[in-house]
Amino acid sequence: MIKRHFLEFERSLEDISEKIDALEIVSMDNPELRSQINKLESEFEEKTKKIYSNLTRWNKVQISRHPQRPHTSDYILNIFTDFDELHGDRQFGDDPSIIGGLAKLDDIPVMIIGHEKGKGTDEKVKRNFGMPQPEGYRKAKRLMKLAEQFEIPIITFVDTSGAYPGVEGEERGQSEAIATNLATMSELKTRIIIVVTGEGGSGGALALGVGDHICMLEHAIYSVASPEACASIVWRSSEKAEEAAEAMKLTAKDLIKLKIIDEIIEEPLGGAHRDYKIISQEVKQSLLSNIENLNKIPLERLLERRYLRLTEIGK
Repeated sequence: MIKRHFLEFERSLEDISEKIDALEIVSMDNPELRSQINKLESEFEEKTKKIYSNLTRWNKVQISRHPQRPHTSDYILNIFTDFDELHGDRQFGDDPSIIGGLAKLDDIPVMIIGHEKGKGTDEKVKRNFGMPQPEGYRKAKRLMKLAEQFEIPIITFVDTSGAYPGVEGEERGQSEAIATNLATMSELKTRIIIVVTGEGGSGGALALGVGDHICMLEHAIYSVASPEACASIVWRSSEKAEEAAEAMKLTAKDLIKLKIIDEIIEEPLGGAHRDYKIISQEVKQSLLSNIENLNKIPLERLLERRYLRLTEIGK
């Protein structure tokens, strides 16, 4: 049994969850406890509904960073078949914080590119906590151009706090790599679908974020900077992050009103981390529907639409 991780605003659920877990262990020898477990489960669900019906923007930030939230590798496992990972940027090396390759969505060949934060300490370090170096973005660009060559739809999964801000990244041209990706995606001659699954932070997210249809999971966030970075700039204190989150309008509901995104994908009660199968199925249905819709639009018209979309932002 995987122990649930509860966020600060969910603390009232923790005691109920612990009672359920304890009773589950002894219920095998005492079936009469099942009614008590069912009662606690109903109480847990009702409290969860109450909490999640009144979330603040800061709460959404916390959910988007939940340590058990599914990552790109989880969506690949639960949605696609025949995934063949491709490595390297053919210039410097491979960056494990960007995962990409060819796969099938049912019987449709697609190119998948996404941020990967990793699970467990060792993998998180290996993946650099999902913060790509320039070679990660150059690998992504190489895979995009490969997809364009064969007119294969591209699906990107966005989930990063931002590009790696270290000296090594700057030495190898971090800003140039991000800018090149933005330019490349804006004129790529194939269909592109973006799915913001967790944190969509800064230029590190935008470098995989230009496309024809942008979806966001219900509790994901997407912004030009993290709330902590914004607070440090505006108030000279990262402790004002909660206040910054409210001002930044970084949730899916905010962004669909601003016409930055096109679709909100509903999450299971309590967040995507509560049920990988359900959220994967919701994402899959969205991808299938949108690929079908985009295929009806001629490529020339699609490129015009993509350009207009970019120029309309901010008006």
